[in-house]
Amino acid sequence: MVEAGEKIKFPGGGTHFHHGADKYISNIANMLNFKDNNINNEGMLRTVLDVGCGVASFGGYLLSSNVIAMSLAPNDVHQNQIQFALERGIPAYLGVLGTKRLPYPSRSFELAHCSRCRIDWLQRDGILLLELDRLLRPGGYFAYSSPEAYAQDEEDLRIWKEMSALVERMCWKIAEKRNQTVIWVKPLNNDCYRRRAFGTKPPLCKTGDDPDSVWGVPMEACITPYPEQMHRDGGTGLAPWPARLTTPPPRLADLYVTADTFEKDTEMWQQRVENYWSLLGPKVKPDTIRNIMDMKANFGSFAAALKDKDVWVMNVVPHDGPSTLKIIYDRGLIGSNHDWCEAFSTYPRTYDLLHAWTVFSDLDKRGCSAEDLLLEMDRILRPTGFIIVRDKSIVIEFIKKYLHALHWEAITAVDAEPSPESENEMILIIRKKLWLPEASSQDSTT
Repeated sequence: MVEAGEKIKFPGGGTHFHHGADKYISNIANMLNFKDNNINNEGMLRTVLDVGCGVASFGGYLLSSNVIAMSLAPNDVHQNQIQFALERGIPAYLGVLGTKRLPYPSRSFELAHCSRCRIDWLQRDGILLLELDRLLRPGGYFAYSSPEAYAQDEEDLRIWKEMSALVERMCWKIAEKRNQTVIWVKPLNNDCYRRRAFGTKPPLCKTGDDPDSVWGVPMEACITPYPEQMHRDGGTGLAPWPARLTTPPPRLADLYVTADTFEKDTEMWQQRVENYWSLLGPKVKPDTIRNIMDMKANFGSFAAALKDKDVWVMNVVPHDGPSTLKIIYDRGLIGSNHDWCEAFSTYPRTYDLLHAWTVFSDLDKRGCSAEDLLLEMDRILRPTGFIIVRDKSIVIEFIKKYLHALHWEAITAVDAEPSPESENEMILIIRKKLWLPEASSQDSTT
């Protein structure tokens, strides 16, 4: 980081990006023999998990290649790094590789990345590497830039030897090793797993294990094999980006959803988003909206409708609903599972727009506090940011009662466009005011 008056600039360097993140990314693409050293591999590499991301320069510099990263880091000794990332307009999530599964479905990322992320990958029988294995797609890559990959002292050599043996038993192979970086590749099918000697560790996960069940689920030190269809196909069957965004993905069949239903959902949300933007009208100036959260994303069609705008969307899928988050990742988008009875894992004032489609109605059915959710939304939203609530009229009237106390301003409230999916729904568009506590206390006494 470099101070520049009242601003902080991020020139793209870092503890491991000596020549800038852009050149580092190009070097990874070169190591993998991608055409023109472009990391997106002609659209086949789209979603990335950056573990221990720091201020997310890696993820930030991927965006120009039409690659989107979920930049992940904890609140540790390097405090507020995810807050810096979100302030830069880079997709990021406050989280940690610990004991619970990360809130992402299996086979979501084409590339996982760790540059000096200070993670002990050998602990607990390699359970953290096995969590990355769960998250990587068939043929996915793990790019690892760390002293263990190149240093020659005794301890680093020991770690490298043990780590190499572990990933070999996991059926990963070295795609390339150059200078300070090694890139492993995951197998395309189950053949290698089936050839391993009986009793080899780590074992395969049990047949009944659901690799897409993640909310509060403990990690396990086991390998997640591919479903039989994916094994036979030898890959995901996904279209390259940007066609991937609107092409029905094969995993729709897991949810018993037809391609026709998927396409109609995409078209419906395209029309809804166009209506939203016409309602927002002159309130939205260029560069005022960058970080968006869809609080109940379903198939991600709200985010897909924003493809031509300079924004990114955190697609949130309720933990107790259909596991549609894997469809969102298969469209080349990103998101997280969550329970809206709890706080979302982000810093205050990190999103410019929140979209809440029937979130309050769902919350009421579970008996959780709608007032608490309003406060959480206020915490997440930046001053002058927007909220779009699409819900029943009773919910809209409930929220209106709290506008003054929350220092929110109602821009408009209209009936939703009629459709079978939106019976008796209304749209309420809100803007959060920029206010100071001193002014608020004076207002309350006058």
